[in-house]
Amino acid sequence: NGIFASAAAPKVLLTREAGKNDKLRDALTIKGFRCVELPLIEHTDGPDKTLLPGLLATASELYEWVAVTSPEAAAVFLEGWEQAGKPRVRVAVVGGGTGEVLRQGGITPDYVPSKALGKVMGSELPRVPGGSGRVLYPASVKASTDLQDSLAAAGFEVHRINTYSTGAVKSVPEDLLREALTADVVTYGSPSAVKAWGPLRRQTDMFSTHFINACIGSTSAKACASAGITENVYYPDSPGMEGWVEAVERGCRDAQLMAAAV
Repeated sequence: NGIFASAAAPKVLLTREAGKNDKLRDALTIKGFRCVELPLIEHTDGPDKTLLPGLLATASELYEWVAVTSPEAAAVFLEGWEQAGKPRVRVAVVGGGTGEVLRQGGITPDYVPSKALGKVMGSELPRVPGGSGRVLYPASVKASTDLQDSLAAAGFEVHRINTYSTGAVKSVPEDLLREALTADVVTYGSPSAVKAWGPLRRQTDMFSTHFINACIGSTSAKACASAGITENVYYPDSPGMEGWVEAVERGCRDAQLMAAAV
């Protein structure tokens, strides 16, 4: 357990979509943190979602790889895969959480890069002898072009389809927002969460500039910078749950909310 600088343990705000905060909450609670949940994100279907089952049905002939880069993309992928009749596909995943969602759905990933970053997958993804050289990339509408750019640079032909999107929740209960604004740490699992939090924190006189901002990875940290959140931003070198928890701890130590590591 963490050794905290006051009787009350630091309070951490969890902002992922409803039902997606359990792992982070469990990991932080074990270490003694108090957690409050305020889902800031909701998912919607992307314009290309209906194309996915048909493409997966012929994926073994058309594509060398299918690239899945987030737990949300994995959930949408599994839905399309089941509609396609669960065909054999060769899947490359970014991140342990993404792979876990696929395994629970009945697919064992064939490839995981050394770091949970799209551009790293692009540079490392192996060629399959006799393969088509094509990669199907079912992505979020808001996903960057890092993966497809690095795959193209490695000689792959990339077929990106936008199967889902993320956006800010339409409304937040006022009592939950007031509770959220008393947090010491705000956690961000995506750039969308950063964008959703900005207007909420600005609309109240309780706003404090002293939040510790703990990001799951560098992409969310860059979104913080773009949103004008430049102080007290922490993130791991390689995105993932373990590093995210460590980012929370590091921020609390620097703010003297918990004792320095022994």
